[in-house]
Amino acid sequence: MKPSLPTSLVKSSVNSHSWLGLLTGALMYLVCVSGTVVVFTDYLERWEQPDVAEFQQMTPALAGQVYSQLHEVVPDIGGDILLMLPQSGAPRASLISAEGAWYLNEDGSRGDDISHDWTTMMADMHVYLHLPSSFGMIVVSILGAMLCGLIISGLFAHPNIIRDAFNLRLRGSRRLQQTDIHNRLSVWGAPFHLVIAVTGAYFGLAVLMNMIFASAFFDGDNERVIGEIFGAPPALQQDVAVMDVEAALNELAVVAPEANPFYVTVEDANTPQQYMIIGAEHEGRLIYAEQYRFDQAGQYLGKAGYTDGALGRQAIFSVFRLHFGHFGGLSVLFLYGVFGLALCVVCVSGINIWLSRRKTRDALNNIWTGLVWGTPAAIAGSALLVLLAGLPAVASLWLVLVACIALAQVLNNDAGGKSMLQLLSGGLVLGLVVLHVLKYQQLALRDAALAVNVCFAASGLILLWLGLRSKRKTNAVAAPANA
Repeated sequence: MKPSLPTSLVKSSVNSHSWLGLLTGALMYLVCVSGTVVVFTDYLERWEQPDVAEFQQMTPALAGQVYSQLHEVVPDIGGDILLMLPQSGAPRASLISAEGAWYLNEDGSRGDDISHDWTTMMADMHVYLHLPSSFGMIVVSILGAMLCGLIISGLFAHPNIIRDAFNLRLRGSRRLQQTDIHNRLSVWGAPFHLVIAVTGAYFGLAVLMNMIFASAFFDGDNERVIGEIFGAPPALQQDVAVMDVEAALNELAVVAPEANPFYVTVEDANTPQQYMIIGAEHEGRLIYAEQYRFDQAGQYLGKAGYTDGALGRQAIFSVFRLHFGHFGGLSVLFLYGVFGLALCVVCVSGINIWLSRRKTRDALNNIWTGLVWGTPAAIAGSALLVLLAGLPAVASLWLVLVACIALAQVLNNDAGGKSMLQLLSGGLVLGLVVLHVLKYQQLALRDAALAVNVCFAASGLILLWLGLRSKRKTNAVAAPANA
């Protein structure tokens, strides 16, 4: 007699698998939505604080003056000190140390404190899902690895996927519509989605890989692994003196005239081992930065080798820009935004297909509707609460999102909940634009702030249009039934 599992166990296993699949889809959706927003971080930070001084260049003499002034105020300052220099895409300078974080005026004097809590919250949602950082990064990276598997298996699971690449049947049943949307966007965006999945998986899994390599080849010494990958710090013993940032920047112009420096980091400040790292972009390269090292007197010590070192080292330091689209200017950012939205739709349509296959409708449908269409409302609502009342960004986002899910449960209607949340999201986004303009007036209508407000306004109008269209469809279906 062939052994068989109890029916109850099989049923519970199927239900558990379904819930785990839905949970994965929900987390993937949140990561993709927040990632699409985070692509525009540089613009969002400028939108969040539009009253900060903007300029294109800081001379080596002025950079040296900034550091010397900090040292005069806090002579015994320790730890790491980061001086961000202005760039064409991010025309602001800032100073971050144990004393605080603030922007710099064009003359090098202290400006406003850095306060872009909402943008940081969105970045943390994408990288950590607002979980404890080390654990959250691993969770998100696992989602990236799973996305790789979903993309590859999806391609193999549909042998006619290329032939049907433009077969979009939007007038069929809901299940057929969602299936075609899911498959078509998956095909069109597959190369981009695979790049995002691979690079996203790297960030957290690299932590686990470092631990494995350290245990296998370096006697458990994680620092040696990091040194092999990113370059070991220089071994210095000096009589402690004030860092000569000006001399280091001038020396960089001699040893690497093609380099475009955009940050200076003082490592282990006020210790005999202190040294400087100047991070510089190189035109036409994907690496985040080449790191040039200098001692406290500004004498050149060498570079990390991200431009011409081992291929693995160059590849690792190219992951950030490749993942977030921070190369190639606005056109690349726009494409990342479009394909990021497409990936969000792929996540949503995949769960919609699963829901349409079920023979029952329950709270799960309402939760999914609330999550999908409540997320735009939560993003806009949290920004409103931060801008209006200075409330904590993380708490604001989850409060609004939970409220949207509760609203969908109260309405208990897929079409009605969808249209209501679309209208709510559109209203909140447009309200955010109005509030930003009222608060900052002409500052909200220039440069990056204007670009972000125009994009927000367009998004709000699209959401309102979608909500009104959904409402009309719902009313049209309900009319014959009530006749």
